[in-house]
Amino acid sequence: MNDPLYWIENELKQIRDKKLFRVFTELQSGQLPEIIVDGKTYILLGSNNYLGLTTDPKVTEAASKALEKYGTGSGGSRLVSGSSDLHRELEERIALFKKTEAAILFSSGYLANIGTISALVGPGDIVYSDELNHASIIDGCRLSRAETRIYKHCDVEHLKHLLSSDNFRGKKLIVTDTVFSMDGDLAPISKIVELAEHYGCMLMIDEAHATGVLGKRGSGATEYFGVEDRVPIVMGTLSKAIGSLGGYVGGSRKLIDFLRNRARSYIFDTSLPASSLAASIAAIDIIEFEPERREHLWGLIKKFKSGLEDIGLEVLPSNSAVIPVLIGEVQPTLDFARMLRENGVFTPAVRPPSVPPGKCRIRATLMATHKEEHIEQALRAFKAAHNLLLHL
Repeated sequence: MNDPLYWIENELKQIRDKKLFRVFTELQSGQLPEIIVDGKTYILLGSNNYLGLTTDPKVTEAASKALEKYGTGSGGSRLVSGSSDLHRELEERIALFKKTEAAILFSSGYLANIGTISALVGPGDIVYSDELNHASIIDGCRLSRAETRIYKHCDVEHLKHLLSSDNFRGKKLIVTDTVFSMDGDLAPISKIVELAEHYGCMLMIDEAHATGVLGKRGSGATEYFGVEDRVPIVMGTLSKAIGSLGGYVGGSRKLIDFLRNRARSYIFDTSLPASSLAASIAAIDIIEFEPERREHLWGLIKKFKSGLEDIGLEVLPSNSAVIPVLIGEVQPTLDFARMLRENGVFTPAVRPPSVPPGKCRIRATLMATHKEEHIEQALRAFKAAHNLLLHL
């Protein structure tokens, strides 16, 4: 019998030939500054656990107590039997944290984006999307079947040109990351808000990599730019600086009521378990009321970026805990990551399709639990890798 999946072998060969085949690196430890891989210790510079809260005693204790009380799973979708008092408590806490009327939980940030975008717009509508938006935003646009207009990265003049040239009577949505996951740079949110207001567009922002890192309270880019009351649709994740699992959307009460009744990735998905909910509540409290963690993180970021530039590496401009070191082509980037690992630092090589061809990089990320000696050791490893790469 012929194998109907015969074509996969050729696809895999092409992936391998381009050196884009991916394999797992299995950690035998939590998301700590130092991790164990294959029995060896490495400094971890590849985690989105920006404040180190996945292993914080307050967070793990909250999760443990909820696990004991509620069990391991929620048992169903929110609209059937999977809604608990903890779900409501976390939604209220998120709304307070993000200064919105209400909030709605999804089981991941990915589900939050695809469910929200596809509920808000459809055929006959238009979405304006930054060219470097996260895959979940791109997929949400595709699923919506709305017409998608891509504007140049963080280019408000190009966005304005697209908006002004459209004689269109349907619904219009602008959607953008605030901190871009691969570049670490910050969208010009204040100017985008002004455009959305001027042209009567809905505006949705993705705070995944900004929450916990930006703003005096760590609320994110809306707080950082002072536009908390001017962004109608605020999406975020609980799986990065918050250190747990899940996604959310904050906004007006009518928006949240609408999403509860129209977002398919919410209606038909099993809800988050109690342990994740309790962990998120505890983590948000830490983010808001222990700013010294964030201050320490920013001190490390400044030291690390300065050290990389002193070495002579090309560090892309960033305004976050994401620090991209541009290498260029695939093989040199893989070599650089391998040499880092040989020198006791784990941070992965980022290749297409995560970044454009010719823009491969080492995507280093820092955590508030790192110490200055970790940064110093990491810089020595980057210097050694850079020197070796120059002589290859």
